[in-house]
Amino acid sequence: MTPDRLEPMSNSATPQENTGDGLAQVQRIRTHHLAQAKAAGERFTMLTSYDFMTAELFDQAGIDTLLVGDSASSTVLGHSSSLPITVDELLPMCRAVAAAAKRAFVVVDLPFGSYEESPEQAVRTAVRFMKEGGAHGVKIEADASTAHLVAAVVRAGIPVIGHVGFTPQSEHAMGGYRIQGRGDAAQKVLDDALALEAAGAFCILMEMVPSETATSVDQALTVPTIGIGAGAQTTGQVLVWQDALGLNGGKVAKFVKRYADLRGVMTQAVTDYVQDVRSGAFPAQEHTY
Repeated sequence: MTPDRLEPMSNSATPQENTGDGLAQVQRIRTHHLAQAKAAGERFTMLTSYDFMTAELFDQAGIDTLLVGDSASSTVLGHSSSLPITVDELLPMCRAVAAAAKRAFVVVDLPFGSYEESPEQAVRTAVRFMKEGGAHGVKIEADASTAHLVAAVVRAGIPVIGHVGFTPQSEHAMGGYRIQGRGDAAQKVLDDALALEAAGAFCILMEMVPSETATSVDQALTVPTIGIGAGAQTTGQVLVWQDALGLNGGKVAKFVKRYADLRGVMTQAVTDYVQDVRSGAFPAQEHTY
């Protein structure tokens, strides 16, 4: 088996039946492996990452795709939304994640204000993330009216994930964090997804849309889909790692499942360290040269 190869799998496999062994055998994830996963009824995983150590850990644990998300605006820089983060702030995070990832496909968000002006601006920004950040692809929040931006980046030879449904960079235009694609609005999510696929996006991410809508979109598309708050029928799933592992001490969305309580573990560990230093218990003899 070559490093990138994914062996053909039976077309009769369903998401419920597939064990995921095919994708797990791939030594370096590429866009065609994700496409093959959808064709084979296999699911893939994505987590956000913004630094070397978490990226290394997630990569070794088997995460298929790492997203250097503009969510770093909140989770790393402390802003109240994803809007303030800049290209220059996100680039070093992207470099760190790309340096750690030996298997995972690394995708980075194009931040708000870095691509909307023109196709030329979108290409320039995406090229920077590929050349300076070491990314393998970019994610762009877009719809049918801005599909030409995606097409320009794809023409430049850069893999693109299109992001539809709730798009956080447009939170003010959308009236806040609101579910998209309910009722008659489901058609817009479908139209947007189809337009981005036609523009050359190799994958479509759907955020905060009803499961029925996401299922319809996934069935209509040839390319794989990723869901966050979009039900269980998408090809892949993504979560912000601080939410999934319980580092975020605030309220999390309904679609988040917490797999650990890192905030509790870390708080107790730091409390113990403080007590040991103040009492003189640390450093002990075994910690002394």
